[in-house]
Amino acid sequence: MKKIAWFVSTLFMAACLFSSQAAAGDRIFFGIATGGTGGTYYPLGGMLAQMISNKVVIDGKKLSATVETGNASVANATLLSRNGIESAFVAADILDAAYKGTKQFEGKKLKNLRALGALYPETVQLVVRASAGIKTFTGFKGKSISSGSPGSGQWQLLGDLLSVYGMDRKTDIKEDYSSFSQSVEKIKDGNLDAALITAGTPTASVLELANHHDIMIFPLAGNPIKTLQKVQPYYVRVILPANTYKGQAEDVETIAVRAIWSTHDQLDDTIAYNVVKALYENTDTLAKVHVKGKEISLEKALESVSIPLHPGAEKYYREKGLIQ
Repeated sequence: MKKIAWFVSTLFMAACLFSSQAAAGDRIFFGIATGGTGGTYYPLGGMLAQMISNKVVIDGKKLSATVETGNASVANATLLSRNGIESAFVAADILDAAYKGTKQFEGKKLKNLRALGALYPETVQLVVRASAGIKTFTGFKGKSISSGSPGSGQWQLLGDLLSVYGMDRKTDIKEDYSSFSQSVEKIKDGNLDAALITAGTPTASVLELANHHDIMIFPLAGNPIKTLQKVQPYYVRVILPANTYKGQAEDVETIAVRAIWSTHDQLDDTIAYNVVKALYENTDTLAKVHVKGKEISLEKALESVSIPLHPGAEKYYREKGLIQ
């Protein structure tokens, strides 16, 4: 937990260097907190930042967008609540919990969080080293599994998965808290049996792993998953298409949660309006440079959004007829 606090603090200070809505010369700075470089948040955020920088001018001043690495959803929600950065990518279930003060945020409602719009589904990928010989979920007993940082969305999800399968994280598995990239390296070296990775697919770190090592994506389906959906209603059933990764010859049934582009209530309305407009009126451009851009659309901009919209974003959606 000290490591998480240090990381969030470091990211907060770095983000402040780019803050915020105050203009510097002929520019207005706008930050986007994402995730680690091995996931999908970071590269997609980089593409979005570049597109915003190329498209948005406010009162004659260019909006200069920058992408920041982060510790994903939980850390990003906390960073936003402190007004530490202008925007961030946060998974829908984590955003809902943060605003309402439930689960990882029990007793700590982050009521100043606001939504800009929904992005793409993040697929839950339980990546398993093929030589681990795991055939059923109970086969994970005694095996090492990475869940990411304690308190993160993935950490919470692994606990929920183990629970619906009648297992306990403290006694039935050897839990590891590595990042996506660190998990991949440990699987390569034979020091980790599996990693729970929630990200847009194909995920860069998993692609690289599959290209050089034999792995499998473990299916998450059946009655236990139906039970899980009662606990985590934001998770929907999806299919990971065959050949998403090398050696994956068949479709894999699993679950996914939508990523939400989020902000705080102090972001200037005009900035919020213009960045949302830049995204949803240029999704074709984003689709050409990033595979997940194909799954972002104005029609699904409000899907899974359970917290208040930022007024600037709301103005745009009203103009487009998504809100009456």
